[in-house]
Amino acid sequence: MLEQLGITLLVSTYQAGKLVLLRAENGVLNTHFRMFEKPMGPAVQPHRFAMGTAMQVWEFHNIPAVCPRLNEPEKFAQNTDTDPKSDPNPVPPRVNPPRPHDACFLPRVAHSTGDIDIHEMAWVDDDVVFINTRFSCLAKRSGTYNFQPVWRPPFITAYLPGDCCHLNGMAVRDGAVRYVTALGETNEPNGWRQNKGDGGVLIDVPTGENIARGLSMSHSPRWYNGRLYLLHSGTGGFGYVDLATGQYESIIELSGFTRGLSFCGPLAFIGLSQVRESAVFGGVPIAEKALTERNCGVWVVNIDSGQLVGYVNFEDAVQEIFAVEVLAGSVYPAVVNEDRDLVARTYELPDEALQSVPEHLRFPS
Repeated sequence: MLEQLGITLLVSTYQAGKLVLLRAENGVLNTHFRMFEKPMGPAVQPHRFAMGTAMQVWEFHNIPAVCPRLNEPEKFAQNTDTDPKSDPNPVPPRVNPPRPHDACFLPRVAHSTGDIDIHEMAWVDDDVVFINTRFSCLAKRSGTYNFQPVWRPPFITAYLPGDCCHLNGMAVRDGAVRYVTALGETNEPNGWRQNKGDGGVLIDVPTGENIARGLSMSHSPRWYNGRLYLLHSGTGGFGYVDLATGQYESIIELSGFTRGLSFCGPLAFIGLSQVRESAVFGGVPIAEKALTERNCGVWVVNIDSGQLVGYVNFEDAVQEIFAVEVLAGSVYPAVVNEDRDLVARTYELPDEALQSVPEHLRFPS
């Protein structure tokens, strides 16, 4: 499926501290793990992506000229895609190099936010706007401050680091953040926890008005093909909201806590979590199911027919997914954040500056 669509999936799991790239490699699924401190929502654009972590917003740029270095046989003397800390039976070392990489994302910007519990984020006007859950607002990066608030729900009266309503998801429409989801309408620290089973709301950002109420831990609103989709996470649901009536219309209910949503063509890629944390998820319908009946991974649903068309299930090391994002135009990318030598000795310069770099030091563009 990934091969035919020409895509890779970025999957973040803050519980395991990993960003996982699901890639196609010679007819099988390849899982490319990279470690981050509490990776949350990535925001993807052509040739770059940003990702919120425990206290930073990281920005990675694609430098295709680095791919030949990644494809050198000595780079694959051992398998770097297995997580040795969580896999008691690691995959044997590669005998042959894998599929050639077609993209290489290297770190370009690291912005310190402090501990603000970043959730989802999106590119808007050449910068990233992110959900600042701890302060119950939308915010963006600042050259001077840890974050610059840009909007808050009307029922939030102050910038208090108390996670009052658990603002968590955003949808961009016509180049601006238009809709957000929250787990409650409270102005008290952690007030959303009192009614988490059906206190979820969908809010229209320009007006501040609620479009829908009574949602079960709503997450991941997305404007796609003229319709507003979201995840009814507390029931494992995926559906859409009728903007005229505010009614949630279910498409399918899945075997896990749904969180993380992205699209390609008629397909929705949906993250599922087992939700082991009883303190947070106790009393939520999906948590009432036996643990063996709850899955963690990425499920693929046809949005026209509502049929399940594929899935990948994680076992043991990963129990929770936060975000799923389609990375279009690349079927075998790499994210480099731990290879200190490669990061230290790779330089991206403007074209005019490259003219003064000796030719033997330049990589082909």
